[in-house]
Amino acid sequence: MSYRPETPFDSIEDTHQYIELLLETIGEVRQEVDADIERAVRNRAERREQALRLVAHNLSRLEFHIKRSRRILNDLRLLRRLLLEERASAATERGQGTALE
Repeated sequence: MSYRPETPFDSIEDTHQYIELLLETIGEVRQEVDADIERAVRNRAERREQALRLVAHNLSRLEFHIKRSRRILNDLRLLRRLLLEERASAATERGQGTALE
């Protein structure tokens, strides 16, 4: 019986892909906000500029945290692979032990 994920976040790999898409989107939005800031500066719209700079700051913070999450997911993937290899090695060793007896 094979396992079928019920949500897009049922595996570390799926979650990692989502995080990558989220980072890509954040980058695109930051470019748009930077262009809006330049436009606000040219138009001397100080309050709009201040608001957009706050948006840019919060996007930077969000990007930082999402990148940290991506690193944590990478660590989890690596640990899972190590544990699965260890489990497979142990099973192989047990199988060889019984075959030699």
